[in-house]
Amino acid sequence: MPNFGYHFARLKGDRLRKIYRAFLPVIVRRPVRAPRSLDLRVFAYSNEEMLPEQIRSIRSFLRHVGRPESFTVVTDGSHSERSVSLLEHIDPCVEVRPFGQGLPADLPAQVRHYVTTYPMGRQLGLLMSLPVNGPVLYLDSDVLFFAGAGDFERYLAAQDATAFYLEDCQLSADPRVFREPSEHLNPVNCGALLFFKKLDWSIAIRRFLELEGEPNFFTNQTLAHLALHANGARSFDPAKYVVQLDDQFVYPDRYAGPGLALRHYVNPVRHKFWGNFL
Repeated sequence: MPNFGYHFARLKGDRLRKIYRAFLPVIVRRPVRAPRSLDLRVFAYSNEEMLPEQIRSIRSFLRHVGRPESFTVVTDGSHSERSVSLLEHIDPCVEVRPFGQGLPADLPAQVRHYVTTYPMGRQLGLLMSLPVNGPVLYLDSDVLFFAGAGDFERYLAAQDATAFYLEDCQLSADPRVFREPSEHLNPVNCGALLFFKKLDWSIAIRRFLELEGEPNFFTNQTLAHLALHANGARSFDPAKYVVQLDDQFVYPDRYAGPGLALRHYVNPVRHKFWGNFL
């Protein structure tokens, strides 16, 4: 028997996304009232295809978390001039810049090739290049914020940590990178990462150089997982900062609500990004 709830949720998400995309010129002209100013810089890595998600993600951050010093969208080069203009009209703090600025100068050639030419490798390259003076938040374009994100300030105040990460609901990794069973524990999802200082990426660089065969979709996340744990990173509260797949095949979003801080709507549940739009 067809799963009507699942298919209706996907249809609803697709229709709402198309409506949102059509009204982007109107939406970006509507100012967002931020509840506070933040001593924080935010970076996102994005492309033309994810423009509707990126704009909605930024607006949800401004509305529920606050206005950072800057919100930089790092483009993979696919954004049109129109899309860049739409992004920069969201708020004065938003800017768009090309990928490649600030990469460490001493990266081995194989690593530099990976982080500058592979689509997912570029995300890792951006993480390696993030500035060190003051807290920096990295976000994927499909991260949506909710009213519960008012507690994000307590993470900004916890600067005894090197970084905070999203705890994944399952291990999504390149197993070739691991050496010990203990390295599988506490899986990192790279959708939202808060840094307080420059990380030591040496373990990630070393494991990449030891890798046999081509990198796969999860190689970058696995390398970041190792580096974050090696540097003593801690997780956001997984009850409020959510990565989940257990509602993929049902109609409702089990997690959206006033108590939620954010949800990373990874590909299998991407349609639910739009499910609570109205």
